[in-house]
Amino acid sequence: MNFIFISPHFPESYWLFCQGLKNNGVNVLAIADAPYESLSTNLKNSINEYYKVDSMENYDEMLRAVAFYTFKYGKIDWIESNNEYWLRQDARLRMDFNIANGLTFSHMDDFQSKSRMKTFYQKAQLPTARYCIVSTLENALEFIQEVGYPIVIKPDIGVGSSDTRKIRNQEELETYFKHPRMVKMIMEEYINGESFSFDGITDSHKKVLFMTSHQYTDSIMDSVNEQKTIGCYSYMNIPEDILDAGLRTVKAFNTRSRFFHFEFFRLNEDKEGVGKKGDILGLEVNMRPPGGFLPDMINYANDSNVYQLWADMIVHDKIEHVQHRKYSSGFIGRRDNLEYAHSTQEIQHKYGDNILMIKRLPKALAEGMGDEVIVARFPSEEEIRQFFAYCSEINI
Repeated sequence: MNFIFISPHFPESYWLFCQGLKNNGVNVLAIADAPYESLSTNLKNSINEYYKVDSMENYDEMLRAVAFYTFKYGKIDWIESNNEYWLRQDARLRMDFNIANGLTFSHMDDFQSKSRMKTFYQKAQLPTARYCIVSTLENALEFIQEVGYPIVIKPDIGVGSSDTRKIRNQEELETYFKHPRMVKMIMEEYINGESFSFDGITDSHKKVLFMTSHQYTDSIMDSVNEQKTIGCYSYMNIPEDILDAGLRTVKAFNTRSRFFHFEFFRLNEDKEGVGKKGDILGLEVNMRPPGGFLPDMINYANDSNVYQLWADMIVHDKIEHVQHRKYSSGFIGRRDNLEYAHSTQEIQHKYGDNILMIKRLPKALAEGMGDEVIVARFPSEEEIRQFFAYCSEINI
């Protein structure tokens, strides 16, 4: 099997996907824009060949790289990055080289357009926030007359929470529209709800081979925009309604042979036109692994290697793994602008071996995840919630 892995050096842990493939006898062919000498030893040992391009944004260069590998090794079986930013380009390369495995280019909007996703959530019989595509202040005001403030506005096709804004009143709305966006924007009513995810790996028949679920401590959007403490933890036992909603979503979308990351809301209050308190709403679908530290958290919670499990699915279309969630793992991102009641040293002293990682993040990542991230695991969800409360406490 010839597998081209795009950008295996970023995120840093993605060399583990290549290692998993190589462990299964796959010919792993990498393409990226980093000098070969800058690659980690682990990555170098996990690939068979490396092709450097000047820019992965240059499609002609990417095309030549795949053509080179095709000439040298023959038919390419897979092209994949597992990275939201490159999914559309991955699909275009598959189309141009007639590669059947993976997401097709013609259906990329089904997975990346936030407005298009809603039709598939409807197929899964899950409600979503009401929305409209906005281009002018006038049609934004018309929508707000229906749903009221606050509202959320973001790119219809975008990566993560980039350029996502919560707008509370007309003054903020008018300020927002003074700076026109060059991409299509979607406006949604604000949902007061808890955020959680349903994550997993499927085979070529949409059968879920591995699954987990994570509860966020606060709205991701609010945590980023308001620079609040952010965190999430994994369920040891996935609640039945989350499991039901997640499995219905798997069936509604083309989730064949994928690592997936689905995001949902649970309403904190009745919402006219949407649902009752406790109802689950579809938020967004991501046809790639969850971001940040979540893959490692999944491993910590399950004593597993999801990078290898994904590679097993790619090669064998099955996973020989009996899943048993022994722990609840989580991360908390603390921000330098907040004065916490407990120092990092106090946290280390109190929780000892429960802490698996403490890491300072570069500025580019800190905005979304916090300046300092602490990853930990506990034998119960109650203990990890207590851990979050202790780490988040602010001096008054």
